[in-house]
Amino acid sequence: MNSSIQNIKRYHIAKVYRRDQPAMTKGRMREFYQCDFDIAGTYDPMLPDAEIIRITCEIFQSLGWEGRYTIKMNHRKILDGIFEVCGVPTDKLRAISSAVDKLDKSPWTEVRREMTEDKGLEGDVADRIGEYVVLKGGRELLERLQADAKLSGNQSGGAGLADMKLLFDYLEAFEVLDRISFDMSLARGLDYYTGVIYEVVTEGSAPQTSQGQALQGAGKRESKPKKHASNIDGEEDRSNDPTVGVGSVAAGGRYDNLVSMFSGKQQIPCVGISFGVDRIFSITKQRLAADNSTAAIRTNEVEVYVMAFGGKGFEGLLKERMQVAKRLWDAGLKAEFSWKVKPKLPAQFKAAEVNGVPFAVILGDDEVKAGKCKIKEMGLPDGHAEKEGVMVELADLETEVKRRLERQGGTAGLAEGVNGMNLEEAAREAPKTG
Repeated sequence: MNSSIQNIKRYHIAKVYRRDQPAMTKGRMREFYQCDFDIAGTYDPMLPDAEIIRITCEIFQSLGWEGRYTIKMNHRKILDGIFEVCGVPTDKLRAISSAVDKLDKSPWTEVRREMTEDKGLEGDVADRIGEYVVLKGGRELLERLQADAKLSGNQSGGAGLADMKLLFDYLEAFEVLDRISFDMSLARGLDYYTGVIYEVVTEGSAPQTSQGQALQGAGKRESKPKKHASNIDGEEDRSNDPTVGVGSVAAGGRYDNLVSMFSGKQQIPCVGISFGVDRIFSITKQRLAADNSTAAIRTNEVEVYVMAFGGKGFEGLLKERMQVAKRLWDAGLKAEFSWKVKPKLPAQFKAAEVNGVPFAVILGDDEVKAGKCKIKEMGLPDGHAEKEGVMVELADLETEVKRRLERQGGTAGLAEGVNGMNLEEAAREAPKTG
């Protein structure tokens, strides 16, 4: 490890592998793609944590998930404080934390049973924990917990509440506080988290309602007696089971002690998040299919397809198409043209339509001689005033294209590329960071 590096922001996309023997359910595979984003280094409290959440919101907004995801958030110190004031023995803290983390999939009665029967916790202690872990909300919940004399007076609980107060202030400044659910049931199973923890959930995640939990339980019971050739390590293939969710689509938190496990005495505070790329792609594709949209799905980021047409004696205007494409490239626009000398106009339109390219620049012999070209927005309905395109001066082409792209909202982000870019390509496109 390079001890001279004390601060770093990095992201990485690659294959990762699950150590356990998971059920073959939606989004839970032994080999899968993950995108990790981390900030390491010593900074003033909660600033990197707030930036991680802000970046997470930007990513899901660019995917078109606005209003369709929630960031569940909690703090390990608050949880530890709750367990301490409720009377959990020190040697049972992590075991009870693991049980609490199952509340998104199991009802409180089942979690309580695990605490008392499987993990030996006293019933009255479990009941006191239950009064806390069923709570969820926003800033009002934080204020309620701060007013709890026992919890706020606990060293661990008080420190965690102070962190959350600061984080909520920063998230409000970033205008993302409305995406947060302060969820006291969130525990995260990994022991190395030391501070704030979070998970991103959506409607494709594990069932959150009692009805969904009942459906999930019934699905599990029905699958148990069946034995199929696809059975792996005794687990059933339930990838097509409608009662099974994909789980959280991203998760992470603060882990201040992990680096020191590998660097000896050196301790570097860290906070980060991991995105389940396969799960995100799966849900996004399902949403696109469910929308029944007639619009073409973008399979690349091309913004303009440069075309040419002509009548008798048409030579293809290849050099002119190349020159226009070069001008668009120089202007920072993403353009393509057919690599045929004399392409047929229907074939050019088909190439643009299949790939969901939003605009076409159309050249013709007469138009080029007059210093003009036509810009056509693809996919306009019949009867639209600009259905056949708009004639513009070639000299103004770059400005006109940019203006129309801005009016349309620019490229629609990563969601449009879901069907066109496979995960191998995504990994290759990611910068190689250390």
